[in-house]
Amino acid sequence: MARVVLAMSGGVDSSVAASLLLEQGHEVVGVFMRHGEASPVACELDVHSDNSSERGTTVPRGQTNRSAGLAGLSSPAQDRDHDLPVLNHRSDHKRGCCTASDAEDARRVADRLDVPFFALDLAGEFREIMDYFAEEYLAGRTPNPCVMCNRWIKFGKLFHYADSIGAEFLATGHYARLADRDGEPALLRGIDSNKDQSYALFGVERSLLSRMLLPIGTFTKPEIRAAAERIGLRVAEKRDSQEICFVASGKHGDFIRSRHGGDRAGEIVTVAGDVVGTHRGVEDFTIGQRKGLGVALGEPYFVVSIDADSRRVTIGPEETLYADGLEASDVNWLIDPPATGFRCEAKIRYNGPAAAATAEPTEEGFRLTFDDPRKGVAPGQAAVLYDGDRVLGGGWIDRAFRRER
Repeated sequence: MARVVLAMSGGVDSSVAASLLLEQGHEVVGVFMRHGEASPVACELDVHSDNSSERGTTVPRGQTNRSAGLAGLSSPAQDRDHDLPVLNHRSDHKRGCCTASDAEDARRVADRLDVPFFALDLAGEFREIMDYFAEEYLAGRTPNPCVMCNRWIKFGKLFHYADSIGAEFLATGHYARLADRDGEPALLRGIDSNKDQSYALFGVERSLLSRMLLPIGTFTKPEIRAAAERIGLRVAEKRDSQEICFVASGKHGDFIRSRHGGDRAGEIVTVAGDVVGTHRGVEDFTIGQRKGLGVALGEPYFVVSIDADSRRVTIGPEETLYADGLEASDVNWLIDPPATGFRCEAKIRYNGPAAAATAEPTEEGFRLTFDDPRKGVAPGQAAVLYDGDRVLGGGWIDRAFRRER
């Protein structure tokens, strides 16, 4: 079969993905990406150790990492100005999807399955994701760092790594599927509707679909946990990571202020224009937010709009959140770009339901009109279009609109 690079997070999904790929006869190379915020002690690199499975080594370009158990593989030479180090695993790391304990879990799984394992330091590349995250919030938009990570790193930089070691495919533990449609690969929703992650993969380049493997997309989460139990993986009951990996505290406003500082205080106003409070910065808010507004008006109020220039956050009752449609740009099509309008279903948030709509191509991307008004259309989020189970493509929301009534 083929050599496959598998992104291993230390969680149950990518761990079972490794087992499934081995059952299919593939030669699997496990890769852990250290890319989030971490304490200096937890993620310092030890370049003097000789045992990469326990402490960490630097793999010089062009030399094989014999201790990782894979003769003939060298560290990637593309897009790097320095050697790629294997992490020094420690137990005192903060919580997140790229913690030292996660790296250790991934290494144990790789050892259990006899899969060669490399932990790559991609913190430098991931700073671009953190910069994007902060800049979008400061512009009054709501970013989606997971989509950008998939686009730039997991199905971007890791493909460069796969090329450097002669791997034909790149695999992940995403709940999505790939299938042949009209003679070409198509991205489909995962079988488990509660865990489907196809929304977060819309930004992958169409040309790369033929080199992707998504082994767990045809299973449900309970089936994956049961499989981990059967093959004796200790991560079988490990809980899913919920927070943004580089904002372990969950307080994105504090994270942004720690990086950018400055005084961005402003006013909170109602849709009627009444000033009802103040705030520390627009980075604390997102469209549709109800909690943490710092004002009490006797009934639920939600963030309706954010103006970064005036530093005004506008709030209103729930009915003011609804929009008839949106305009999106920076579109990535996973089909031939449509020339005319078409019917589809659209998701405007990762965990939101798909809604029936009509999409019209525009010079910038597409204009989407919902059959029924949708609540909480947030500029900066992705609008992903579907035809049944198939992902057609998607773009980034620029603005919401309401029809004249």
